[in-house]
Amino acid sequence: MVASNFKAAGLTIFVAFTLTIMPLPDWAIEFRPDWVTLVVIYWAMAMPARTGVTLAWLAGLMLDVSHGAILGQNALGLVLVIYIVHIQHQRLRVASLLQQAIVIFFLLLLKQLIVLWVSGIVGHAPHTWLFFMPCVTGAILWPWIYIIVRDIHRKCGYSAPY
Repeated sequence: MVASNFKAAGLTIFVAFTLTIMPLPDWAIEFRPDWVTLVVIYWAMAMPARTGVTLAWLAGLMLDVSHGAILGQNALGLVLVIYIVHIQHQRLRVASLLQQAIVIFFLLLLKQLIVLWVSGIVGHAPHTWLFFMPCVTGAILWPWIYIIVRDIHRKCGYSAPY
């Protein structure tokens, strides 16, 4: 069962990376949700003992490489977000999807602020508020992402209710 959980996690994270690097029209680029962060948040909520800051760090470094960003900025933001999710995972799991979406918005906002901070330190800060749109689209899409990834998780052998 543990192996199937890791297969499910690997599959969903791979799909999230695929969605992240998929080309979009110019007008839609700013609205692209942070797929990888959303999926890693799900796994940190669902399997906190097996997924942690190491997964977040590796996923963040892969995001940095795929975006051509400063190495470590997404990793730092993702590690902090996942640390908070680990501390609060029991509260998040019993919250409604709407309440979770609100929390997800603020977690994504925190990650974007860290990325903005690191970018600002080196002089590459964006000059538009659209930099924060992935937080909004991620929060809007959270209920569907949660349900889809949960169903994949359950079909791969995990049957405990949450």
